[in-house]
Amino acid sequence: MSALDDMTLRRNPTLSFGQKLWHLNWGLVVLAAMITGVGIAMLYSAANGAFAPWASRQALRFSAGLVLMLGIALIDVRYWFRAAYLAYAVAFLMLAGVEVMGTIGMGARRWVDLGVLQLQPSELMKIALVLALARYFHTVSLEDVRRPFYLLPPLALVLAPAGLVLRQPDLGTAMMLVMVGGIVFFMAGVRLWKFAVVILATGGAVPIAWNFLHDYQKNRILTFLNPENDPLGAGYHILQSKIALGSGGLFGKGFLQGTQSHLNFLPEKQTDFIFTMLAEEFGMAGGLLLLGLYLLLFVYGYAIAFRSRNHFGRLLALGLTANLFLYVFINIAMVMGLVPVVGVPLPLISYGGSVMMTAMVSLGLMSSVSIHRDVRMPRRGPREDL
Repeated sequence: MSALDDMTLRRNPTLSFGQKLWHLNWGLVVLAAMITGVGIAMLYSAANGAFAPWASRQALRFSAGLVLMLGIALIDVRYWFRAAYLAYAVAFLMLAGVEVMGTIGMGARRWVDLGVLQLQPSELMKIALVLALARYFHTVSLEDVRRPFYLLPPLALVLAPAGLVLRQPDLGTAMMLVMVGGIVFFMAGVRLWKFAVVILATGGAVPIAWNFLHDYQKNRILTFLNPENDPLGAGYHILQSKIALGSGGLFGKGFLQGTQSHLNFLPEKQTDFIFTMLAEEFGMAGGLLLLGLYLLLFVYGYAIAFRSRNHFGRLLALGLTANLFLYVFINIAMVMGLVPVVGVPLPLISYGGSVMMTAMVSLGLMSSVSIHRDVRMPRRGPREDL
């Protein structure tokens, strides 16, 4: 694109359909396809060399998600600003609806059965929360952000859904909501001493919170501290995961040759522990290659954020990128035994419709920020020119 065209776009940020396609971040699309391709290959391996039941469904979900991603990307970022609170309200109502009509699975009530698919509203809430926080902090000045009173509404936006998720119970997702919210707070300019106060208060409340944890949650923490204490019970998952990771060596045992996974010693190999299966079959080299792809994805996300000329777009892209990073970090740290097992899937890799949709919607919103990066959105005033 010439310098004259670039200047024209900066003066008139309302792009035509063709211009939007031209400015679409195709590198992000290619990276998402490559990571998903790795996931489909591992799901094929998990089924002992068959596309059914996981790999074929994952491919269909990615195809539908790709259409959704492109559709979201082409919508002006100003419309996402306007819809932010509505999206939050819908996600919150769906989350509250889990209490009434939720489907129980694996000992928790987390899903809503829509007939065509089972949706996990807490996954949608992660996106809706970032949208709502980005809009709120866009409309207040930096001076207001540093005043405690102005932090009460966004704090309620974070704690309300986290409380509902804790009731399901789903401690891992509740912690992710709080961490994503905290990251957006930090990016919006909240001072570090306020985070220190919250962290100290949280640390002091840990002994009290311990009494409110479910037995299985206590067992997960105790197992994390000493998995060998119950090797055939609570510690079985993480011990088998470590065995698979170590047996892969530098270059792995080869595709479809993983013994821990194919002899069914490795639990949840198609969902939470899929990275372990990849490391067993392709070794440390394969694991590092996947981490490199994720790193490029995060670099794209942060580059999109810092190129945005409006505060809402910056916070939205940063928050969504941070959310994807937390997925990857917690999942891989979990299967390596560095954090307790909390049931966090690996985005675009693990089998599951809700996490695939969350990832693709996130990438679509990030692409929308990228396409409309030159849009000007005033931060103050009774009537914003959106």
